[in-house]
Amino acid sequence: MSLRELVRAQLCLLGEDPGRPGLRRTPERVEESLRWLTRGYEMDLEQVIGDGVFEAEHDEMVIVKDIELYSLCEHHLLPFFGKAHIAYIPDGRIVGFSKLPRIVEVFSRRLQVQERLTDQIARAIQEMVRPKGVGVVIEAAHLCMMMRGVEKQNSRTITSAVQGVFRTDQRTRDEFLKLVAAHWLSA
Repeated sequence: MSLRELVRAQLCLLGEDPGRPGLRRTPERVEESLRWLTRGYEMDLEQVIGDGVFEAEHDEMVIVKDIELYSLCEHHLLPFFGKAHIAYIPDGRIVGFSKLPRIVEVFSRRLQVQERLTDQIARAIQEMVRPKGVGVVIEAAHLCMMMRGVEKQNSRTITSAVQGVFRTDQRTRDEFLKLVAAHWLSA
C-alpha cells in the first residue's frame, strides 16, 4: 500500500470523504510533506560535512547558538520545534560554522525524541571533528504536549549532551552552560 493510499484510508477512518474538493489532493500533499519533514533519512553525514573540517590551532570554545530546528515526535507524529546550542573545543581541527546547523538538520529531519536528537548531534560532531569536547543543548516546544494530552501551551523541554572535556571538566561545562543560559535570560 502506498503512503497516499494510507492517508486516503485514514481520512475515511476519521469519517471524512477523501473525494470532496478540499481533500481530493490531501493524500498527495501529505506524502510530499512527510517526505520533506523526514528528509534526514536520505542525508549522509559525511556528504553534509564534506570538506568543511579544517586544520587550525584555535583551542578556545566555539559556540553556535539559536540554530532553529523542526522535527516530528516519533510517538505522535506531531511537530516539535526549537533551538539547538552547540559548543566544541577544537583539538587541531575546526568545522565550518554552517556545518553545525547542517548536522542538526540531518538528525532533526527524522522521527525523533528530543533526548536522542541531542545525543546524535553531539556524537556526530565528536566523530567528524574529533574535538577535545562537545556540548549540545536543545530547547523545544512539543505540539504533542500543547495540542493534546496535558495541553500545556508554554512548556519547553531542555535536553543536553556533553562529551569529552565538557563531561570531565566542571569549569568547561559551567562556562558552556552559562553562555547558553545567557540566551534564556535575554529571551
